Amino acid sequence: MLSQDDLSNYTNIIHMETRELFMYKTRQSLPDYVEFQTYHIRNLFRNYNTGVGVDIRHRDVNDMCTGINGLFGPDKQSSQIYSVIHSRNLEGYAGHELLGRVAKNSGCDPEAALNMEPEYIKAILEPIGMLNHPIVFLTDHQRPEILERLRADEDIGPLIHLVPDEASWVGGDITLGIMANAFIGNPASTFSGFIAKSRLALGLKGNYLFRAKNANGEWEEVCEERCVFWKRMLWNMA
Repeated sequence: MLSQDDLSNYTNIIHMETRELFMYKTRQSLPDYVEFQTYHIRNLFRNYNTGVGVDIRHRDVNDMCTGINGLFGPDKQSSQIYSVIHSRNLEGYAGHELLGRVAKNSGCDPEAALNMEPEYIKAILEPIGMLNHPIVFLTDHQRPEILERLRADEDIGPLIHLVPDEASWVGGDITLGIMANAFIGNPASTFSGFIAKSRLALGLKGNYLFRAKNANGEWEEVCEERCVFWKRMLWNMA
């Protein structure tokens, strides 16, 4: 459709505002919704940006692999073992409020995914043998003290890697998150959510978003991986 005049070719037209589209809630069951979403995500990654051509605004596109290539080299795109921490603060108080709502619905800790404390990270990576491999830290730069704490930790600090500035962009960060052996994210972040959904769509395990301490004081997952698709849990973010 190229113009408003083309509407005359249709008899059944539904008018919706942008907000209504953004807040739309599907009536599908969770399994059907997951199947629908993952099908289209897989199609999306059949044609990803390789740095050739321009976007809709006629700007040069970037390569989705710039981040992983910048850190590990193009020869290790599929063989490099590493984990990713996505630290998203979500603009301070709003982030705490949003994660608090997610925590109320899912049972996850209302602060852990915002603070990314060394103890929290090690409780995830040590049992799966990932404390012997690089840890890529992706961040919105709103709370530099989080990175400082991780770097000061004797176990985590030497493993921390940052994406070079010249290789850092949203598409490259998405690829780094998807290709990681373990992805630690914030369930209140749509960016973390998209990476987690994409990993599931592509058959990859190892998402760590919905965590809380059990009665023994041990960290564990409190919501299955499909929770990133569940609108009852995440509303319009799912």
